[in-house]
Amino acid sequence: MGPLIRLETTLTGDMYLSILSGHLYSFMSIVHSDGLGQFQQDNATLHASRVATKWLQEHSSDFRHFHWPPKSPEMNIIKDIRYVLLHAVEKRSPPPRTPMDLLTALQDSWCEFPPGYLHTPVESMPRRFASLLRARGGPTRY
Repeated sequence: MGPLIRLETTLTGDMYLSILSGHLYSFMSIVHSDGLGQFQQDNATLHASRVATKWLQEHSSDFRHFHWPPKSPEMNIIKDIRYVLLHAVEKRSPPPRTPMDLLTALQDSWCEFPPGYLHTPVESMPRRFASLLRARGGPTRY
């Protein structure tokens, strides 16, 4: 998993492009220099912006980018990762009391994810797809 990036303001298209070019590209080129890295985002409006889409297309040979249909939370493992991360922070003792405490707890919890943590959610994708097909695009247990 890549680094956890702190945002101190509302995310704009220019800022998102800066994250893609400054953080994502650096991480992928170091960790996945073979071009086999995979990038997933959660289809927020900025993620599907023209400038972000163009940048991802220009770097398609550097790593793979998952294309998700809009508003498809059943298919997106980011929701599950976010839940596990927040649950880990809630279990901390003492609980975070300040914004800096929260940031530290989030970063520590992020770094404590086991190296193979993503294998389970990724391996669940065929079941998620099958469930979504059975539900004809409607809600699923995921």
